[in-house]
Amino acid sequence: MSKNKIFGHLKSDFASGLVVFLVALPLCLGIAMASGAPLFSGIISGVVGGIVVGFLSNSNVSVTGPAAGLTAIVLTAIAQFNNAFQVFLLAVLLAGIIQMVLGFLKAGSISNYFPNNVIEGMLAGIGLMILLQQLPLAFGYTEKIGLTNLLSGIADLLASIHYGALCITLVSLAILIAWDKFSFLKKLKLVPGALVAVVVGILINQLFISLNSSLAITNNQQLVSLPIISSFNDFGNLFIIPDFSAITNPAVWVVAFTIAIVASIESLLCIEASDRLDPQKRVTNTNVELKAQGIGNMVSSLLGGLPMTSVVVRSSANINAGAKTKMSAVIHGFLLLICALSIPFLLNKIPLATLAAVLIMVGYKLAKPAIIVHFWQKGKYQFAPFIATLAAVVFLDLLKAVALGMVIAIFFILRGNSKRAYYFKKEDYHKGDVIYIDLAQEVSFLNKAAIKNTLNNIPKKAKVVINASDTVYIAHDVLDLIAEFKNIKAVEKKIDVKLVGFKAEYQLENSDHSSYLIHIEHEQVINYRKKAKSSHQEVIKQLSSIPNN
Repeated sequence: MSKNKIFGHLKSDFASGLVVFLVALPLCLGIAMASGAPLFSGIISGVVGGIVVGFLSNSNVSVTGPAAGLTAIVLTAIAQFNNAFQVFLLAVLLAGIIQMVLGFLKAGSISNYFPNNVIEGMLAGIGLMILLQQLPLAFGYTEKIGLTNLLSGIADLLASIHYGALCITLVSLAILIAWDKFSFLKKLKLVPGALVAVVVGILINQLFISLNSSLAITNNQQLVSLPIISSFNDFGNLFIIPDFSAITNPAVWVVAFTIAIVASIESLLCIEASDRLDPQKRVTNTNVELKAQGIGNMVSSLLGGLPMTSVVVRSSANINAGAKTKMSAVIHGFLLLICALSIPFLLNKIPLATLAAVLIMVGYKLAKPAIIVHFWQKGKYQFAPFIATLAAVVFLDLLKAVALGMVIAIFFILRGNSKRAYYFKKEDYHKGDVIYIDLAQEVSFLNKAAIKNTLNNIPKKAKVVINASDTVYIAHDVLDLIAEFKNIKAVEKKIDVKLVGFKAEYQLENSDHSSYLIHIEHEQVINYRKKAKSSHQEVIKQLSSIPNN
């Protein structure tokens, strides 16, 4: 994009960049908190995502920053490295390099190979984990509650409720729900609900402090804690450098590949959604986007920031606010940087309870019951991979969860494909009926078992029509099977076999070919489709008028 085009809509882009900044600020802090990372690392990631990725990406409306979808990976990885954040940063750096390689390998279409039910299950599992992680902070309880000590942890939480934190959480949730529910509040584009919740949370706590109330939150463990810069040395201390000595640690590479794959998929899915929402319907080069995301993660890790992706919440806010070019994302990055350096003393007044409320809403939207019901209604083939992935994210880890979901999804796909062909049951047959077998568009070796069972169950002296009019490919094994049935078994059982739509020069009299293309008589098929509007017998009658190929 030319310089003139980038700066050609500065007025609208600045307004939308301001909106995205207001949305991103609480999310950057909240996601860092949920990830178990230093809070300033979330700010760094947001700044780099806005400025660096904003300049390098050729997406006009998407916004990059720390993502809720990576919190489970980050939280687990930091704990795995014994809270050595520098070692984790090395994994983020390697993940960025891997994303760069994927971009040069033109792997931008990688997201197309992951079923929606697995992706949705992953996001729902992440949402549920966010909910579980933030509930203690919502009650003013600073200790983490794990699945292994869930019952005892809940008992300790109930015995240690900070009613001031609980009050702020409930008020913040009420504001967030109202902002989503009432249309007149949605129209206040320059005032995001998350920002209002944060401001109100600060005001409530300051009121409690001024009244010397027991509800006041004064414990620094329950407040945002960003470093305050008073000298040049303080500025240098804001940034953490990766620990390159851990380069030989296999666990670092596993985390790096996990972040690279998950972050790439999430970014590509967001880019697809953003392009659809773009009023000008511009199309993003996904390979360029992968390179931009890779460079962004490399820069973020070298400064001590979290891994990032293109994110839906900020991107949709950007589009709704009227963004025209990627300059709005860049402006939001600069505003984050200015805010973090100039007013950390104000940000440090934010109660963690109000950030917990923001994240609880994020988690709920990822794992809301309507999504679970949606996949339940789609049937077991869709629901099983979804719920298995969701549960595995919570009880195992994200990489194993996606692998499990993919295995189950592939199993059901193979099982479904194996049943696509017509299956004949003897009990449904009446003497004199014409048995009609309509082959699928693509008949692979996966269909062989079902077709074999169908042909073996055809009774003696029956009339059979095998129709390949809609088929564009038949596997060698299946053609051999049909040839054997037509030339041997059908003759033995005195079965009258009629073939329709098969390649004219191949009459299934031999099986010497290694592969076969199907010839479709387009005009004949169209004509019989138009006429065949009544019973099954009428369809057979129409087919019988087509010359036997």
